[in-house]
Amino acid sequence: MAVEAEVLNELHRLRTRMPQLTGALAASVDGFVLAQDMPGVQPEGLAALTAAALGVGRRMVDLTARGDFRELLVRGAGGYVATYAAGPSAVLTLLADDRANVGRLHLEGRRSGAHIAALMAARPTPQPAYPGVPAVPPPPRNQPSGGLPVRVPRQLGPQRGPEHGG
Repeated sequence: MAVEAEVLNELHRLRTRMPQLTGALAASVDGFVLAQDMPGVQPEGLAALTAAALGVGRRMVDLTARGDFRELLVRGAGGYVATYAAGPSAVLTLLADDRANVGRLHLEGRRSGAHIAALMAARPTPQPAYPGVPAVPPPPRNQPSGGLPVRVPRQLGPQRGPEHGG
């Protein structure tokens, strides 16, 4: 069975365990859909937004020295959007209605995220497209993730010039 089919089975089991979930999506950290169980929601758009939110979340924990990204919870008037790390290459996003127990949401999301991470780790490594040419290695895990540029303001000293007496 292909990894994507196993991930989809995990999403179905997750929605069965927690009926307050209205959708579940597994995506690559690049924003591509791996598997989805989301009636009424455009999965490609949510996968892209999930990747963007993941980038911001990673930057926030890096900047504040909080370790590796684990999860992100957004609450709207109609419910929750929860995103969980699923290993270094995938992310799990869950939609829950406003009656959902947030503790249970976290418990189930973390459990499924870990299971999806294990499934992704067991996936065979892609072979290089051209024999003899090594595949591009992934970026080091201790480096800040790509995404938003960091702007550091310059410190300006006292102004010197004809108008400032200099």
